Amino acid sequence: MPSIQSPLGALPARFRRERVLIVGCGDIGLRVAKLLAKRVRLLALTSSPDRMADLRSEGITPLPGNLDRPASLARLAGLATRVVHLAPPRGDDQAQWWRDFRTVALLQALRSRTAPASLVYGSTSGVYGDCRGERVSETRALHPATPRAQRRVDAETAVRHFGRAAHVRTSILRIPGIYAPDREGGTPRGRLLKGTPVLAPDDDVYTNHIHADDLARAVVAALWRGRPQRVYNVSDDSELKMGEYFDLAADLYGLPRPPRIARSAARDALPLLVLSFMGESRRLRNARLKSELRVNLLHPTVAAGLLAG
Repeated sequence: MPSIQSPLGALPARFRRERVLIVGCGDIGLRVAKLLAKRVRLLALTSSPDRMADLRSEGITPLPGNLDRPASLARLAGLATRVVHLAPPRGDDQAQWWRDFRTVALLQALRSRTAPASLVYGSTSGVYGDCRGERVSETRALHPATPRAQRRVDAETAVRHFGRAAHVRTSILRIPGIYAPDREGGTPRGRLLKGTPVLAPDDDVYTNHIHADDLARAVVAALWRGRPQRVYNVSDDSELKMGEYFDLAADLYGLPRPPRIARSAARDALPLLVLSFMGESRRLRNARLKSELRVNLLHPTVAAGLLAG
C-alpha cells in the first residue's frame, strides 16, 4: 500500500489523520476498509440502520444518508479527505433513464465545502460496448449498449467534471466481472451446478475478470497514486472466452462442463441479463493498472484466483 501523507497541515492532531469515506460499502468496500484499517479513519455512508452495528464492528464509522435523498447527504460536506464511490446507479425506469442522479447528488454534497484530495469511482467495462473481441485500452471511444452502461457513462462524465471544477484528483476504475471464492455468488459453481448452457465456440465472446482482493488493492492504490482525471481498466491477465472460463472452473471443481448452444438457441434458453453479457466481446488492456498504479496482481489469472480459494 502507498505511504499516506496528510494534506491537512498544522491542524490539531485529532484532525490530521486521513479520513476515507466509502460510499457503497458492500463486499468490495469492506475489503478496501480492511486494507486501510488502523492507518486512516474510516467512514461509510449507509441508508440501512441494520448495518450500523456491522460497520462499527469493522472499525468503520457509519454515517446515515441516502443517495436517493440529496438533502440527507449534507453531513458529508468537508468531512472526508478521500472518497471511494462504489454505489451503483438506480436501475429503475426513471424518466431520464440514462442519468445517474445518485452520483450527481454525492458530488454536489462533497463540493459544498472543502473538497476531498482524491476520489475513486468504480465504473464498469460495459461502457465500451461490444468491441468484437479486440484488445481495449482506456482511450477507446465509448459505445454503451445497455441502460446500466449508459448511466455509468453519465456518472463518469460527472466525476470528471467534478475533478476539474473542484480541483480533485479523480480516478475512474472500469471494472469487469468480479469473482472470489469467499464472495457471495463470486464463483461460477452455482451456474455449473444448474447446468446453464454457454455459447458454442463459433459464437462465444471474450470476457474479463478481476479477483475481489485485487480490485480492492487497485482502489487503495488509486486513492493515493491515481493521476488526475485518469481512467484505469482493472482487469487481470486472462484472455478467456466465456465458455472457456466455465470449462476451466468445471475442471477445477470436478463438475461437468456446461452444454454449448448456438446463439440463436440461447435467446430462448437464457435470461435476458445473461444474454446481455453474451452480446459483448472485448479483451481489456491493464498496462496502466500495473505501470501507473503499480498494482502487482495477487491473482493474475482466473485459474490462480479460483485455486487460491
